[in-house]
Amino acid sequence: MKRARRPELQRETNTSLLAASPNGGAPELLDDIYCIARNAWPVLIGQLALVAFETIDTTMVGRYSAVDLAALGLGASIYIPLYLAVAGVLAGLQQIVGRLAGKRRHEIIGAYVREAVWLAVILMVIGCAMLYYPRPFVHIAHPSEAVAQRTIAYLRILSFGLPAGLCFAIFSAFSNGISNPRPPMAILLIALIVKLPLNKWFIYGGLGVPALGGPGAALASTLAFWVAALISVMLIARDRRYRRYAVAQNFSWPRKRRQYALIRLGVPIGTSSLIEIASYTSMTLFIARFGTTVLAAQQIVVNLGAMLYMLPLSIGIATSTLVSQRIGAGAREAAHVIARRGVSFAATCATVCSSIILVARPLVVTGYTSNPQIIAAAMPLLTIVAFYHLADAVQVSAAFVLRAYGRTLVPTVIYTISLVGIGLCGGYLVGFGEVSVPWLPLSGGARGFWWANTVSLACAGIGLLTYWHSVATKPTQRKRSLRDIEEAQAATRVRH
Repeated sequence: MKRARRPELQRETNTSLLAASPNGGAPELLDDIYCIARNAWPVLIGQLALVAFETIDTTMVGRYSAVDLAALGLGASIYIPLYLAVAGVLAGLQQIVGRLAGKRRHEIIGAYVREAVWLAVILMVIGCAMLYYPRPFVHIAHPSEAVAQRTIAYLRILSFGLPAGLCFAIFSAFSNGISNPRPPMAILLIALIVKLPLNKWFIYGGLGVPALGGPGAALASTLAFWVAALISVMLIARDRRYRRYAVAQNFSWPRKRRQYALIRLGVPIGTSSLIEIASYTSMTLFIARFGTTVLAAQQIVVNLGAMLYMLPLSIGIATSTLVSQRIGAGAREAAHVIARRGVSFAATCATVCSSIILVARPLVVTGYTSNPQIIAAAMPLLTIVAFYHLADAVQVSAAFVLRAYGRTLVPTVIYTISLVGIGLCGGYLVGFGEVSVPWLPLSGGARGFWWANTVSLACAGIGLLTYWHSVATKPTQRKRSLRDIEEAQAATRVRH
């Protein structure tokens, strides 16, 4: 047993010594990039697996019926923002765990994971109620009665999967916080493998099960979520990498101070996630007014943009974990260095991807469709997406770095002003010709929305980087959430 644990303990020791080395102890550039990439690639694969969930549903339900496909699209537009907002409240756990991991406070980490479970119970009740009684949200879109009924059935089935989804969100934040992102990746791949045959069975029917169409996809997703949740719980209880934190071995009632620390970080994160996804989906709703061809081109660009987004998102998650651990270990200079290198790494990768898009636009578009009208409509949008992706990479990586510093409220304000004020409102004015921008090439129609969103993300990135610089240059300033953690540690030591 001791021989089996030795490599893992040695890696953890090396990480802690690296974080606490003299004079900030910033490692060499390649070492930092390697650490970020090692933590980022499992997150990237896991995120792509989540994207595959939606792609599989769209493909299979689209072959079943147009009504069910419309219901699937409407249901997803309600479920995804709701889930991201609710799960975002739990995302603060990753930053707290990262700091405590830097301090090697394993028992306090376990206590905070249990606190996240108590918080998830409250969020579960609210979220499940909204999904089970979704009629007010569905009627905003004024769908036909057939589409409305299928959408309601779709969301009600997903309401039973929300508790499992929140359970996995806690496990993922916990694992990322301790620099162990591979188990969540493996679980998501298992869930994807489970979902594939269940999708075919429940959507098209067979073996005594009637064809359910869109709601069948929701049922398959719900069962896949529960598989992921059960594996997560089993790993926390039995795997040696998690047993040391004694999450399942101990019991504790919720404590106000710890709940406050989670909520103080998590609520702004959930709000930011809701603003980001809402502004993105609202753009598609407005662009739908330009006709079927433009909407089809929009769907191609949105799908490509979603896949590209996963790379800087993964780098941001990995960077925030490493920054949190170094802050927890007291190595603030090392935290500043790896934060800067993480944002630079995300921007560099985005530059490469954007360059490939600009050069290979015809190949990219023809990979989606052979319709010449759709190709003509999508080509200029892909040019804008190349710049959009670069701005997106900078802002998302900067936002995750700020989360590591415990700064989540100001980024929410920056998101609101940039994405809603400039991106959505500006896109409406430019896209529908209310305001002309002579110096902006091809700014009308759908291109106006994409240019406005690109500018909004660039402004958000500049604002977030400026705010991070002001935070990083105040090494003596202590964050209230960190004091909460340390006071909780002191109370635990007194009790023991």
